[in-house]
Amino acid sequence: MSIRTILFDLDGTLIDTNELIIASFIHTFNAYHLEYSREEIIEFNGPPLVDTFTKIDARRADSMVETYREHNLKEHDNYVKPFPHVVDTVKKLQENGIEMAIVTTKMRKGVNKGLSLTGLDNYFETVITIDDVTHPKPHAEPVLKAMEALQADPKRTLMVGDNYHDIEAGKNAGLQTAGVAWTFKGKQRLLEYKPTYMLDDIRDLLQITGV
Repeated sequence: MSIRTILFDLDGTLIDTNELIIASFIHTFNAYHLEYSREEIIEFNGPPLVDTFTKIDARRADSMVETYREHNLKEHDNYVKPFPHVVDTVKKLQENGIEMAIVTTKMRKGVNKGLSLTGLDNYFETVITIDDVTHPKPHAEPVLKAMEALQADPKRTLMVGDNYHDIEAGKNAGLQTAGVAWTFKGKQRLLEYKPTYMLDDIRDLLQITGV
């Protein structure tokens, strides 16, 4: 059965926020006199911020999240851009009747900013953020919520992402999954989670959907 619905993660999948994320972590760690290498910071990319900071310092986690988000929103437009061919591909998918949604662990304010800046806001009516769920990815809840909004058939739905959370969430919801080779942590790391597809180029989705 051909894919008719695609659920996308946002950061690191459709839009390049990698350097913004690193800069925001560095800013936060400097503010709290903590030292982490770039390699260590890359590992923090993916899970909800509160989980990451709780593991580092549970007592100060909430204020660290606040410091991070303040910097992230302030510097957002200086860093963020869509990955190559993303806008054209998403446009073509929409024109050919493919239903699409965003499923992310970010807060809605940052998500809206990213979609608007990159011109992707025209293509996604359904956007599920961390504000909309009790259990974020890798739990199936956000994926199931997006599918419910789109009245999607799980057999014809694909979850696309750059992190193991995306692959696991898709699998937990009974979907096919696709990793992206441009993931910050490296293609091989993502292949360990056995996605149904590995996209070397976002345009591979045109072939997968038969568009």
